[in-house]
Amino acid sequence: MGKTLVIDIDKCTGCGVCELVCSFQHRDEFNPLKSRIHTTIFWQQEIAIPVVCLQCEDPWCGRVCPAGAITTKIDEVTGARVVTVSEEKCVGCKMCMLACPFSTIVVLDKGYAEKCDLCGGDPECVKFCTRGALKFVEPELGMIAKKKGIAERLLDSYKEVKY
Repeated sequence: MGKTLVIDIDKCTGCGVCELVCSFQHRDEFNPLKSRIHTTIFWQQEIAIPVVCLQCEDPWCGRVCPAGAITTKIDEVTGARVVTVSEEKCVGCKMCMLACPFSTIVVLDKGYAEKCDLCGGDPECVKFCTRGALKFVEPELGMIAKKKGIAERLLDSYKEVKY
């Protein structure tokens, strides 16, 4: 199985560098509104959560696309599954935006749908994430890290409870 983008929310500070790097990579401008990754900060809970396309196996955005512009391919180098949008076929109807339960596909000023494409197998957001909250790894490694994080949070919860 190929690599996947993994997010460790315990390490994310909400700095926004991933958004800036993404918008610069794809749009040649530093504009978080035009990024393909977005971080939501929950101030009261003191947590930041980056949200990016999950590269679904059977993407809902692709199911509803009337132009057949959204397809899934496997990257030859990394083996990663990537849901892609054909700029030439996309008619900008925004049906994909309505279908995506994570709101990670958008139609902006260019008139066609845009979403994370894993930067051709070498995600820029991962390279510039100084805290290591974003990783591009084999899924098994990502699951191990996620389970470890959950276990650490449980351990912290147990330590807080006084009997």
